[in-house]
Amino acid sequence: MYAITGITGQVGGALARTLLAEGLPVRAVLRDAAKAGPWEAKGCAIALADMDDAASLAAAFVGAEAVFVLPPSEFDPEPGFPEARRVVDAIAAALAQARPARVVCLSTIGADAPHENLLTQRTLLEEALGGLGLPVTFLRPGWFMENALWDVPAAREEGVLRSFLQPADRKFPMVATQDVGRTAAALLRETWSGTRIVELEGPARVSPDDLARAFADAVGRPVRVELVPRGSWEAMFRSQGARNPLPRIRMLDGFNEGWIEFRDHGASAQKGTTTLETVIAGLVEADRARTNG
Repeated sequence: MYAITGITGQVGGALARTLLAEGLPVRAVLRDAAKAGPWEAKGCAIALADMDDAASLAAAFVGAEAVFVLPPSEFDPEPGFPEARRVVDAIAAALAQARPARVVCLSTIGADAPHENLLTQRTLLEEALGGLGLPVTFLRPGWFMENALWDVPAAREEGVLRSFLQPADRKFPMVATQDVGRTAAALLRETWSGTRIVELEGPARVSPDDLARAFADAVGRPVRVELVPRGSWEAMFRSQGARNPLPRIRMLDGFNEGWIEFRDHGASAQKGTTTLETVIAGLVEADRARTNG
């Protein structure tokens, strides 16, 4: 049995569908019982657990051959990341009690960054789970291509891609969530000992200029890059409701300044197969479908 947290999201869903397609048993670990129906229909066993509740997580993990851990991300964390620490403590306690044969944990590029930033939440997770004495794989993907979902309206309606990633021609490590899920499914079925790190990016690195070109093809109009000035970020994020925007700002700094990067600039990273053009076309088509009802 493969216990999968985060199964209602893009990565967890892709992972579960991959395992189910191969006839493997899946236990969907859900917080909300109302979301169980579609996964029960696919043949999943259901376990209910909150990610900050060690007891319910341990019950969900007991008897599993392998566990996939996808903790929630807090995009506006309190100073010191107390929200992430509660979740990390609960996950570590649950795994220590359940003792599954293998654990694959969704981490991130930048989990080893030298400066605190939004991704430090995954640094804390790696530190805690790496000390459990279990076979643990930390899967560190690059920036999700699907983050461009938020850029669809401006690209379609204004012909503009407003980019926090800068400069416009700089290539960044990105990957499709479908490739992350498929890679996680493969890792769960492997056998290893101790702790290992697997880095993952897409078939080619992506610049804001590349994103604009992909959007132009998908929306059928020219799309230009408009760089959002660094000095405007804090006021902008606060106007959008953020109370502590510094971690997010420092994460963007890390990508733009190069201190959030894979260990050897991606030379040893696994490569996904899903192209940027495929992802952007899918996002635009899904947006059209929503708009047209």
